[in-house]
Amino acid sequence: MTDALKVVPETNPVKSGVRDVKPLAGGLSDVLADTYRLLFKTHTYHWNVEGPLFYSIHNLTETQYENMFKAADELAERIRALGQFAPHAMADILSRSVVQDEEALPSAGEMCEILASDHERAAHRLHALVELAGEHKDPVTEDLATERSAFHEQAAWMLRAIAKT
Repeated sequence: MTDALKVVPETNPVKSGVRDVKPLAGGLSDVLADTYRLLFKTHTYHWNVEGPLFYSIHNLTETQYENMFKAADELAERIRALGQFAPHAMADILSRSVVQDEEALPSAGEMCEILASDHERAAHRLHALVELAGEHKDPVTEDLATERSAFHEQAAWMLRAIAKT
């Protein structure tokens, strides 16, 4: 039984018809990094937002970060299903992501605009992943990326709708 604790993860070949899994795993890792950083950023804005729209923004961001938390697991599990390793270091998440931190806490309206822009960047990368998955005969990743893109596009729209003055 003690040998069971000595198993070290390894990559494995996949024989499902998906061609060249490494670029797909790389694209999924990029999207996972964006999801994880945007999840954290959304959560911090959820904690720190103030003002007359506190309740609306607080609840919307909670719904969004909960969705992204589940999605991070789905994305990582898809990478593993392709026989590759999911990112395992925060440095990898930070270097892969197009989502950036802000220097200081913005106003409630700025929070919404910043998050909306981040969601659009995430959706853009997901659109590229949809194309890549199609080229590599991977309908599962294609469907996952399409579903995630729809979430990010809707999130951007909702955040912008709140931020209108």
